[in-house]
Amino acid sequence: MKRRTISRYTLILFALAIGFVACKPVDKKKDGQTVKPLLKKAIENEVKDVVYPLPSSFELASMLNRIGADYILGLSNSVEKADKYFTEKARALNLGVYSADLSYASTYNRKQETMLFLKASKSLIDNLEITSAFNSTLVEDVEKNLDDKDQLVKVITNSFYDTYEFLNKNGKANLSLLVVSGSFIEGLYVATHISENTYANPEIVKVIFDQKESLERLLKVLEPEKQDENIAALISDFTELKTSYDKIVDGTMTEDQLNEIITSVGKIRKSIVE
Repeated sequence: MKRRTISRYTLILFALAIGFVACKPVDKKKDGQTVKPLLKKAIENEVKDVVYPLPSSFELASMLNRIGADYILGLSNSVEKADKYFTEKARALNLGVYSADLSYASTYNRKQETMLFLKASKSLIDNLEITSAFNSTLVEDVEKNLDDKDQLVKVITNSFYDTYEFLNKNGKANLSLLVVSGSFIEGLYVATHISENTYANPEIVKVIFDQKESLERLLKVLEPEKQDENIAALISDFTELKTSYDKIVDGTMTEDQLNEIITSVGKIRKSIVE
């Protein structure tokens, strides 16, 4: 397989735009277990490692949690589908989907769902043969921290960054972009479907609108890899979604514009999970 890497220019661009990088962690001990600190670090002089191109899916889930949005059972992708994805593309995209679902469940302290999404993610990681990126103690660490949300977020977020870094450093940069894309669209799907009457909830509408910036960043990082047909298909889908966002003037979203975004997100998400 031909080795693909994201250019240094792209890494620097996204590090400056986003303001954080995934750096080598320094392990710390807590209650007899090894816990890595969060991998986000301020940029000093240059990019020293692989940049995760978007804010963590935890950040979107946390925003929804802070504004009082409820956890909706059945909104996330069914864990029963995990072993039914057979292509590399489907597995990578849905690894991203389950990563966002895992963020959603753990942010809302849904212990059973957290463990189910973690195991679904592990199944896809095994099928993608990237088990080396999956910390052998991750399931155990998650179980130990189910009652400590802050530490749980650190443990799971580290696993996202570790997987992304592993793929990029082992000639699978495009696969990492599929994972990131799946995570982005699932997070946005949750945000657009977490209320029965989304437009009546201005705080949720704002959260949805604010994802325009992440969408633009995602398109920029996908663009250099458009020769890959899987990436090209995502660019096409996300460009259509961006067109819907671009119709919004001065940050004021009409109900029709919101519904157009919801429809576009649902269409992309359906093509990924089904």
